[in-house]
Amino acid sequence: MDRRLNKPLVLAMVAVALVLGVLVGVTTGIADRLFGGPNPTTIASASLESMRAQNRLIAFVARYVSVTTSETNRLGFSAKRTLILPGDVRYELDLSKLQPRDVSWDASTSTLRVQLPEIEIAGPDVDIAAAQEYGAGGVLSALTNANQQLDSANRAKAVADLRKQAQGATQMRLARQAARAAIERSFAMPLVAAGFKDAKVVARFPTEGSDDASYLDLSIPYEEAIKEAERRRAAQGQK
Repeated sequence: MDRRLNKPLVLAMVAVALVLGVLVGVTTGIADRLFGGPNPTTIASASLESMRAQNRLIAFVARYVSVTTSETNRLGFSAKRTLILPGDVRYELDLSKLQPRDVSWDASTSTLRVQLPEIEIAGPDVDIAAAQEYGAGGVLSALTNANQQLDSANRAKAVADLRKQAQGATQMRLARQAARAAIERSFAMPLVAAGFKDAKVVARFPTEGSDDASYLDLSIPYEEAIKEAERRRAAQGQK
């Protein structure tokens, strides 16, 4: 029996073993220790994919209250109605918009820089149960549908006012701060866990440093906002 192994066969076996070893090392972390430790770029890429899979991040939620008044005059008579309407607005990030080009690692300063998609304003989710409507129409209200028309006008103005409040400079600043903190924390934790104790994460929005407020407004039409609130209220009453 010939105990000698074919040399090409031996080389092939060694090559296969090395490939398998590298694959195992990558999945277990052994390769990192053998070839200079963990790679911050790889860690950041994994974090990016994890966040993209989450799709949306609600960074901030705020409640606003609108007080609107409408008045009409007909046939020598007048009617006035006032509406107090609270509503919640969400400030969201569409994480699916994050791309690899938006994340870069600066080895000289151990800084990971992240370019964020702009904040999106969603809502308002009006709270019909907490709404208050009052006013007096006298003869005009008794003879016509003035009250219904005034209430409809007030609701449209109230939803628009809630949106306007949500888009204020202070509110947008607070929402961006909350979003930056959440993203920076999400990228920093894996880096620190991998041994990059001095790593810094700096997240920024495209419009920061300029006067352009090009955030996206995902507000729904006021009729849909009112109908959705009424559906939620009806569903709560059935429970």
